[in-house]
Amino acid sequence: MKEPTTEIEIATAAVTTMLPLPPPTASPHQALVERLKDYGQEDVFAHWDELSPEERDLLLSDIENLDLPRIDRIIRCSLHSQGLPTAAIEAVPENCVSTVEGRTKEDREKWWKMGLKAIYEGKLGVVLLSGGQGTRLGSSDPKGCFNIGLPSGKSLFQIQAESILCVQRLAAQAMSEGPTRPVTIQWYIMTSPFTQEPTQKFFESHKYFGLELDQVTFFQQGTLPCVTKDGKFIMETPFSLAKAPDGNGGVYAALKSSRLLEDMASKGIKYVDCYGVDNVLVRVADPTFLGYFIDKGAASAAKVVRKAYPQEKVGVFVRRGKGGPLTVVEYTELDQSMASATNQQTGRLQFCWSNVCLHMFTLDFLNQVANGLEKDSVYHLAEKKIPSINGETVGLKLEQFIFDSFPYAPSTALFEVLREEEFAPVKNANGSNFDTPESARLLVLRLHTRWVIAAGGFLTHSVPLYATGVEVSPLCSYAGENLEAICRGRTFHAPCEISL
Repeated sequence: MKEPTTEIEIATAAVTTMLPLPPPTASPHQALVERLKDYGQEDVFAHWDELSPEERDLLLSDIENLDLPRIDRIIRCSLHSQGLPTAAIEAVPENCVSTVEGRTKEDREKWWKMGLKAIYEGKLGVVLLSGGQGTRLGSSDPKGCFNIGLPSGKSLFQIQAESILCVQRLAAQAMSEGPTRPVTIQWYIMTSPFTQEPTQKFFESHKYFGLELDQVTFFQQGTLPCVTKDGKFIMETPFSLAKAPDGNGGVYAALKSSRLLEDMASKGIKYVDCYGVDNVLVRVADPTFLGYFIDKGAASAAKVVRKAYPQEKVGVFVRRGKGGPLTVVEYTELDQSMASATNQQTGRLQFCWSNVCLHMFTLDFLNQVANGLEKDSVYHLAEKKIPSINGETVGLKLEQFIFDSFPYAPSTALFEVLREEEFAPVKNANGSNFDTPESARLLVLRLHTRWVIAAGGFLTHSVPLYATGVEVSPLCSYAGENLEAICRGRTFHAPCEISL
């Protein structure tokens, strides 16, 4: 470099040497530490100096993908809400419930037709809550892939997909005066980070069970960091946070963030049927329930079954506060005297309406709930053993539940169904005392056997009938209807599947 020679060059060089040097750019690590200090979470970098370059990149990516202001708000609001007094609970008023014995044949026929009409007009969408794995069933696959041992060998996903196909056909036949036109029910399937890919592959490998590809939409529920009892993030490894899915109530935030509420509106959907994957007897897109919901003009509705006995460990619907909204409380919130209290007029338990995760919402209400829950940011805190750097540690998972929406509803209608007709949960492995694949299989076979006999069919069996039965394909009948042509005068040897 040549030396400055002219007076101007000498003066310029002197000024240049006097200018302050620019401050060094903060590393991504330092910038994130400063951000985390604002939320008291800087300890996540405690092992930074021990990490390899690749591990450092993984940790930075993990933290950068967090919505820190939102997560901090959720942690603070949820911890603060613990122990706050809540309004006293009251029994659900009788006029809020459509009981089985209170319905007339005319009511059922009217609601069936109203529901089919709305389905024909494309006004119903269906949301499936399917984020769980079959871990308790001894499987790492998504729970919907599970085969409970029916004669057909069908998975839960296939049974539900074929139910949708059947309802579409029933709606087309009921409403078309001339040649039937196709009817399509949009099916939105919520997965989790653990089940998204295997669920999609399962559907692809089974060609979507006969459904059109564009009527099935997969979306993921969110995850949240697990925290200590004082709200600090728990590290699963030195370079990753311990996280857990945000509960089945995460469906509201997930529908909003994935813009599926907008998608529903653009498709003309007005009503949304929402249910859990692990009920083999679920009536997906039930026209009668939909018709009842429309007829009541409610913002939300739920199917309920009667508690089997006072101490049954199920959540029940209650009224929170005098004249307050309907909501669900866990069985632990009812002391023994409340759980056993009887309504003198009806002879039923006062708190008898069990929540079985079979819900109906208006689309307008779903938008309201998604905004309300996000604004309030109160999550349930579940004390669990969390994998951590130091082995399993007791910490908190942050979850919302599907029934957290009900306090926001201006009106909620309850619709009683019979347990033996619509509720066969699959939660525990065979050998457990309840809610096993075997108990669900027998409930299906017994119900379908009753359908076949009512339609004029006969059964032979080589084992006691209480241990076997027939399975009716959803492609043949949705709820026992239209079986006479297939069954009358015919004999079926149990166990078997009756299909088209």
